[in-house]
Amino acid sequence: MNIPFEFADRLEIPLIVAPMFLVSNPTMAIAACRAGVIGSYPAHSTRTREIFEEWLIETQNALAQADDAGEQPAPYAVNLVVHPSNARMEGDLELVIKHKVPIVLTSKGAPDDVFNMIHGYGGVAFHDVASARHAEKAVEAGADALIAVAGGAGGHCGTINPFALVSEIKQVTDKPIILAGGLTNGQDLLAAEAMGASMSYMGTRFIATEESLAPKEYCDSLIEGKATDIFLSAALDGAPANWYAPSLVKAGIDLDELAVTRPGNIVTSDGQSKQRYKGIWSAGHGIGATREVVPVQDLCEELISEYQAARTNLRQQLG
Repeated sequence: MNIPFEFADRLEIPLIVAPMFLVSNPTMAIAACRAGVIGSYPAHSTRTREIFEEWLIETQNALAQADDAGEQPAPYAVNLVVHPSNARMEGDLELVIKHKVPIVLTSKGAPDDVFNMIHGYGGVAFHDVASARHAEKAVEAGADALIAVAGGAGGHCGTINPFALVSEIKQVTDKPIILAGGLTNGQDLLAAEAMGASMSYMGTRFIATEESLAPKEYCDSLIEGKATDIFLSAALDGAPANWYAPSLVKAGIDLDELAVTRPGNIVTSDGQSKQRYKGIWSAGHGIGATREVVPVQDLCEELISEYQAARTNLRQQLG
């Protein structure tokens, strides 16, 4: 692994469990960290600022206890939407600073003052980008690493092929890259490193875990689903995102109509707007790798074993 950060020696594999809205939570993040993988959750998954602080305290206490027991868990991360449209941004950032969150996964905007405040307490900021131009702006603002959100990622995503995206970012900066989009196993993590990424994101595989907040029907859909069930659209909230097509259909949405609907103007089959996101699920192109609901620790151990085996096999092939 080539991870240029102090926490590198606490990682078993170069992986961050992606922060997933209404799916990730402290229990999931803690389990991942204790397994040697960076766990995370979005600040905006909590209904209030007070609940967000409770999550931070729960995470810190659990990882401190693991540290005291000699486990050396990986650090945790929090996703913070740093765009002015996020009404909670200022308050959530205050809590991130107060509790000295080690890794902040920033998205939607790249304000240098936010990065400066994170650096002020010793934290690092990894910023979402979907193009080389996004990467340039994030680097200028002071991001420590770039999360290359490629086509195939679950939820809000980029649209560029991961090979092309990583290549273009490397042409404009030597900052570390975290690749996101369709990665599902340990071999994929090694492939991302070969492409030039220092770490990877993985989200969809972790939705169907025992610690997840996802309802049973959501998890079952992932077990049944394939990559061809993923539908890309910006019509639901104005930003490109990958959705699980059967959940859109079940919500009364005509996929043919959705394909030509302008962002933000979605209309259901009965002509009435539905509550956004309720019963509409997102997933990435890696959906087909989900076979059963498992504990986070078991999934992490599987990924670690696959990664180690892939490294051994590659050495043998090159030798």
